[in-house]
Order: sequence, then structure tokens, then C-alpha cells
Amino acid sequence: MAGRTARLVLLAGAAALASGSQGDREPVYRDCVHRCEERNCSGGALRHFRSRQPIYMSLAGWTCQDDCKYECMWVTVGLYLKEGHKVPQFHGKWPFSRFLFFQEPASAMASFLNGLASLVMLCRYHTSVPASSPMYPTCVAFAWVSLNAWFWSTVFHTKDTDLTEKMDYFCASTVILHSIYLCCVSFLEDDSLYLLKESEAKFKLD
Repeated sequence: MAGRTARLVLLAGAAALASGSQGDREPVYRDCVHRCEERNCSGGALRHFRSRQPIYMSLAGWTCQDDCKYECMWVTVGLYLKEGHKVPQFHGKWPFSRFLFFQEPASAMASFLNGLASLVMLCRYHTSVPASSPMYPTCVAFAWVSLNAWFWSTVFHTKDTDLTEKMDYFCASTVILHSIYLCCVSFLEDDSLYLLKESEAKFKLD
């Protein structure tokens, strides 16, 4: 009983530690966001914000609150560096300079290029492997699962929301599961072919 209680206490402590990052737990950051939202995200100030916000930002889902968090993140980073401290994380991420509507431009570009590479390889597979091949449907399905995962990874790194985060992690998990499935099916297929050839050879000898 005591051991179970101790494990529960440790899990609760771990959950508390995982509830936020150093940067977004800072009072300076929280006060900055609170003041920014009060000043810019209601009434006439909000209408002014929306009128001067680029159309691509609003289409990508960037809100006034998101803008406040972004600006206050860099204010906090500046204070950290001024005091000689290391750059902290915010909401589980390292701070990145936003480019257009891309929250993490380098990661979004990397995910997009990985997806593009998967698409190119799928097209090459279509042209070089006959559809009658035993593993053809499984390999094509795996390619589409991978493409879907890279798509949501690109979206997630473009704009982090609860939905895009869940889709990114869920789709990445499906790639891992499908990889395991593909490995098992490939192994069983090779084993079946080996047994079939062995049986044919034995039949010829008989």
C-alpha cells in the first residue's frame, strides 16, 4: 500500500513538473501577456488589431492572444539573456522567430520536404513495381500513411494548436505502428515464399 502511494505521489509530482515550461511559468511573461491582452484584445483595440493584421495571418488562425504570447516570449527571452541566463522553453518549445505565418519555419520546411520525398518515392514505386506484386498494396498504404503524417507535421509546425498537436502525434504513431506491421508482413511473406520454393523443389525430386 505504501509503495503504491509513493508511486502516485511521484506521478503527481511529474505531472506538475510537466504542466509548463520555465519561460511560460515566469511572472514577467504572464504579466506581459495579461497586460497585452487587456490592452489589445478587446473592443476598439481588437478591431484595430484585426484591421492591420495581414490576411495570411488571420487565415492561418493567428489571434490577438497568440500575438501577445509571441511578443511577450521575446521580451522574456531578452530579460533572460540580459541577466546572463540560458534561453528558456515556452509551452514545451524553444523560441523561434516567426516567418510570415510559420511558427517554426525550419521545422515546417523540413516536414514539407520529407513529405515531398515520400510523394516522389511513391510515384517511382507506382511506375517501377507491378500492381500484382504481393507487397504492393501494403507498401502503397504505408506511403500514404507517411504522407499524411508529414502533412500534419507541417501543419503543426506552422501553427501549434490542440488539434494540430494531437494530429501530429497521432499520425506519427500510425507511421510507427504501420512500420511494425509492414516489417511483420514482409517477414511472413518472405517465409511463405521460402517454404513454397522448398516444397516445389521437394516435389520435383520426388
